[in-house]
Amino acid sequence: MSKRVTNILVPLISVFLGLLVGAIIMLVSGYNPTNGYMALFNGIFGERYSIGETVRQIIPYILAGLAVAFAFRTGLFNIGVEGQLIVGWLAAVWVGISFELPKVIHLPLAVLAAAFAGALWAFIPGLLKALFRVHEVIVTIMMNYIALHATNYLIYNVLTDNQDKTPKVADSATLRSPFFESITDYSRLHWGIIIALLGALVMWFILEKTTMGFELRSVGFNQHASQYAGMNVNKNIILSMVISGAFAGLAGAMEGLGTFEYAAIKGGFTGVGFDGIAVALLGGNTAVGIILAAALFGGLKIGALNMPFEAGVPNELVDIVIALIIFFVASNYMIRWFLDRAGKKGAK
Repeated sequence: MSKRVTNILVPLISVFLGLLVGAIIMLVSGYNPTNGYMALFNGIFGERYSIGETVRQIIPYILAGLAVAFAFRTGLFNIGVEGQLIVGWLAAVWVGISFELPKVIHLPLAVLAAAFAGALWAFIPGLLKALFRVHEVIVTIMMNYIALHATNYLIYNVLTDNQDKTPKVADSATLRSPFFESITDYSRLHWGIIIALLGALVMWFILEKTTMGFELRSVGFNQHASQYAGMNVNKNIILSMVISGAFAGLAGAMEGLGTFEYAAIKGGFTGVGFDGIAVALLGGNTAVGIILAAALFGGLKIGALNMPFEAGVPNELVDIVIALIIFFVASNYMIRWFLDRAGKKGAK
């Protein structure tokens, strides 16, 4: 069996096994898995509003997945996507409420501010990794908490007068789309879907079609060989984290300028950045794979909201299904072994 076919089958089998084990758990817990999954399906595709909300949920998942995947493809593990998303969210909203500009200037400026904020937040662990070989996992995890509490402070004390949330961004800075609202029964689907798809195209182009991308991947594969070949390893480590952080910041902009149109004090993490890790893993760290994985995760998250009402199944079971899918993706060696065995038997 070819490697390309195996790479396609592994995530598909992981999803199937996750849903299968999830059905068994429902059955053991006294719920009807058929009704549960039918309610899940109806929650995704039952109405135009549900479809719009599903696509809306996919948008930040794509960008968070791209952030994780870009770093991973270049030999780094960016666990700080959540924090970079949060600072990008705040930066986008700050620009959105602080200036009065034409939309053609205001909206791109707010989006770019989010990308810059995320890139700056990722620059710090990248710099520490490059200069002092401090492991990026440790630094990015710590910076998630710094981002959460620092942005809460800024919202409460700087952007507002001791309020829990900022005013809504100006109409000239919003991603809201009357067109998408009209065709999806006034869901919160917005123009960010175009930005997310362009982001996937940009990641693919950088990594696969540019000299810079070749150097980034080369440094990720083998730093010593890359340095011997004349590549600047430290520069590429920092650049990789900065681009990864920019994708994460854009994910924050999608929430701040599109879904919510404001920034609020958060009692905890949004979870989107951490879900981006799962999206990247399931998508095989490829642009197309991430889009498909984000569609699955977005559908599961939105569809789960319908399960308690239509089937009496707790929507937390979807989190179990997602965890199982991640488990089987992480156990891909076992799945590959079975596929190889099956391929060899079929060849005889």
